[in-house]
Amino acid sequence: MKRPDLTSPRAWLGRLSLRTRLLCLSFALVAVGLFGMGLLVTTTLHGYLQGRVDDRLALIGQVAARLASPAGTDTPPSVRAISVLGDTVVTYVDDTGAIRSAFDASTAPPGGGPDLPRLDRAAVLAHEGRPFTVPAREGEDSWRVIALTQPAQVFAPDRSETRGSVVVATSLEEVDRTIAKTRNLFLTAGVVLLAVLGAAGWFAVRSGLRPLTRIEKTATAITSGDYSHRVPELAAPHTEVGRLTACLNQMLDRIDTAFRARAEAEARSRRFFADASHELRTPLVGIKGYTDLYRMGAMPTREDVDKTMTRIAEESERLTRLVEEMFLLARLDEDTERTGVDGTTAGRAPAFGLDLAPMDLRTLAADALHDVRALDPTRPVTLTGPGGGKPATAPAHADEARLRQVVTNLIGNAVTHTPPGTPIRIGVGIVGPHAVLEVADQGPGLTATERDHVFDRFYRTDDSRTRATGGSGLGLTIAHALVTAHAGRITLDTAPGQGCTFRILLPLPDPPQDDHLRDELSEKSWNDARPTL
Repeated sequence: MKRPDLTSPRAWLGRLSLRTRLLCLSFALVAVGLFGMGLLVTTTLHGYLQGRVDDRLALIGQVAARLASPAGTDTPPSVRAISVLGDTVVTYVDDTGAIRSAFDASTAPPGGGPDLPRLDRAAVLAHEGRPFTVPAREGEDSWRVIALTQPAQVFAPDRSETRGSVVVATSLEEVDRTIAKTRNLFLTAGVVLLAVLGAAGWFAVRSGLRPLTRIEKTATAITSGDYSHRVPELAAPHTEVGRLTACLNQMLDRIDTAFRARAEAEARSRRFFADASHELRTPLVGIKGYTDLYRMGAMPTREDVDKTMTRIAEESERLTRLVEEMFLLARLDEDTERTGVDGTTAGRAPAFGLDLAPMDLRTLAADALHDVRALDPTRPVTLTGPGGGKPATAPAHADEARLRQVVTNLIGNAVTHTPPGTPIRIGVGIVGPHAVLEVADQGPGLTATERDHVFDRFYRTDDSRTRATGGSGLGLTIAHALVTAHAGRITLDTAPGQGCTFRILLPLPDPPQDDHLRDELSEKSWNDARPTL
């Protein structure tokens, strides 16, 4: 058995109490909301401030582009006028990207000024007058840059053969500082708010879940076996806790009633099995004795005695079957208590003393087809695959005699409880990991209530039937027990007017056994059934 990974987040959360999980969820939701709001505000503010810087750069670039490239290193008055607009650097370059002159609008630009790439005429034209961001020469500062070409008429005639470009850069230090202050403000306010909400949420959740703690204590007391205990009403009926209390008390009422009914039913069943077994054994010995005398010819009047003895023989066989069924179900009760519902335990023989051996369900299907013909020669019967189509091999590791008992019971029910002439289909094959054998009829079918109880002991769908026509009500119970003992299951698909389909599903054996099972199949039974395909 694979052990759960206790280090996984899901397993870790599963070990937390509901109170802690609610607080963590609320805390996480608030934290995510605050983080998202802060991110949205800072992103929007950054975009707005950078947009203003871009507008200013565009204006400065247009002005600087119409000024002739100043000579010398002194900042000309026209460029000095730009310095009032902030930390701005104006650089004039020729068409090859070589710097003609550069002028700082401040004595100490942040980060030592922008680290400009080489901007020849092609690079300037590629930017198409759009601002872009470059890092500073030192530190982590950023600069916003715009590059524009200069008109030819701004140059002197002796330089008319060349043009040039102007590069204007403005520091984003003020923008970054504003964004940093805003971010720190959001973080500080968020931490304080989370702390306040966490403390308030702890007391609120603790107070709100206090009734659940009372319910938990009551449920713990109920687990001791006192099903008459009830959850106290801790809140108004229209509240969640009040509705939960009402539902729990209703559930406990039903559980208490169900346990009482189950105990009574088990007591009745045990009494019935004990009484019936003792009561039926004695008359069976007498009936069998008279039957033996009759067969030996010890009766003087033959005509009357023959009829009487025939009835005695039939009744003895019916009573014998009933006793055997009751003993089989008694063993089922013992095996269920000893081994569980699967009918097997490790290291011990399966329930009912099953004689397991390789076999193919096609053998049972072919024999079932002949049984239908023997019981009612006029009834149409076909052999198909599960649900229709062509039948196929269905290997299994099972007790053939016990499974034959199950199939015989299903065939008998289909013939007995459907009108004469109703078609019957027998399907055999493989569906998924199971070998399947099904018996389907087109009779009147069963209701949902009848379907849910059809495998119950002593249950008969029509109470007006006599024991001769309705049976003892143990056949399908035994069939269910035998299939379960094979680690399989038996199901019923039915609806009023749509017939009944009983389906036996057994686990497939290991693949190496398949070929051997096919060799072990009774070819005579299978060949006899082929003309019906």
